[in-house]
Amino acid sequence: MTEATGGTHDSGATGATGATGASGADGSAPARRVRVVLVDDHRMFRTGVQAEIGETERTGVEVVGEAADVDQAVTVIGATRPEVVLLDVHLPGGGGVEVLRRSAALMSDPERPVRFLALSVSDAAEDVIGVIRGGARGYVTKTITGTDLVDAIFRVSDGDAVFSPRLAGFVLDAFASTDAPPVDEDLDRLTQREREVLRLIARGYAYKEIAKQLFISVKTVESHVSAVLRKLQLSNRHELTRWATARRLV
Repeated sequence: MTEATGGTHDSGATGATGATGASGADGSAPARRVRVVLVDDHRMFRTGVQAEIGETERTGVEVVGEAADVDQAVTVIGATRPEVVLLDVHLPGGGGVEVLRRSAALMSDPERPVRFLALSVSDAAEDVIGVIRGGARGYVTKTITGTDLVDAIFRVSDGDAVFSPRLAGFVLDAFASTDAPPVDEDLDRLTQREREVLRLIARGYAYKEIAKQLFISVKTVESHVSAVLRKLQLSNRHELTRWATARRLV
């Protein structure tokens, strides 16, 4: 399931050891099942996750629905009432935060709460903090292994908070501070996808690597880079890298 190339990989979710419902070392069937909805705007990625974790008899995870944008997500989640939603942060229609906002009643249901686990290519602090403030129970990056993802799903279904190792610090720092993050008008001009491309460019990824990681074409990457340079009034990727580094986006 690992997809990043040229970046630092998380080895798994913090504290993810021995999920309650996961099959044992002897290959025995899971003790229970967790119903899951996959929300991601990339069909190929959803297919990959389904193949990785969706063999219910082996993993205990039953994928009961999929969605590619905010409206679809809200509809499918309301119709299926899963225990856990795997939620991408950047979605057409308002992003993962909008899905959380519109699912607030389901999250707070005392009898059958729907819990959210963010699963995203982004490891930016503002993305992590945004969805956690919105009500997600955890955040893992798409470099997580299938085994650790199953474990994270079961832990979140039990009400635990689960994070990829380096992301937990973002959350602790954010909630330890009472100061709201400053508004960056330049950054606000960029779309979510442009921000993703910006961060990967600033980290030194080649266009082909970015295209592979984000499941888009090289031409689309080029278009996003051109748009970012234009909006930020920068001339080249070196200036872009300096701009991103100065704002601690890398």
